[in-house]
Amino acid sequence: LLEIAVAMTVAAPDANLARGATHAAHVEPFPGANIEQAALDITGIKIDHPLRLALSEREALDKVLKPVRQAVSERGCTRALLVGHNAHFDLAFVNAACTRAGYKRNPFHPFSVLDTATLAGAVLGQTVLKRALDVAGLGYDGNEAHSAIYDAERTADLFCLLVNRLRPVYDSFAALMTPEPAGGVDA
Repeated sequence: LLEIAVAMTVAAPDANLARGATHAAHVEPFPGANIEQAALDITGIKIDHPLRLALSEREALDKVLKPVRQAVSERGCTRALLVGHNAHFDLAFVNAACTRAGYKRNPFHPFSVLDTATLAGAVLGQTVLKRALDVAGLGYDGNEAHSAIYDAERTADLFCLLVNRLRPVYDSFAALMTPEPAGGVDA
């Protein structure tokens, strides 16, 4: 884990989802980390850059996950669901970093996620983030891609667009649901 970013989602005035604040940090490699040059080449991360201002994993996790915990609390929830493109991959990195750092307050559900690769595949017929963003009309900047902030924000934008477009489907099913009678269901 060399970078981490969380793009929050919020309810817009029209009750649709929108991207909210982004929280991010550069992370110092943990002792013994296997850092492959190919990964650095793809992400453009320069570990020893003097302006990188990387934090320890513990500090980075606190900086990025504290606002998530606060949002969970404010909404009366017990856990947040990580939304990601190939989300189980991202969650595995977060969970491993939390374990290494002894971080006990991970706000994310330990295994449930919302995956935009799956959602975009079902709705747009595209599972690759670049293609899904292009088909959705959101655009893709290959120069910015693979940075934690860019990927988190673009994934949040895609998630919000897809969920908002699916809202009429949800509403049509919600209209079919009738509340259970006060005394329970008759057998």
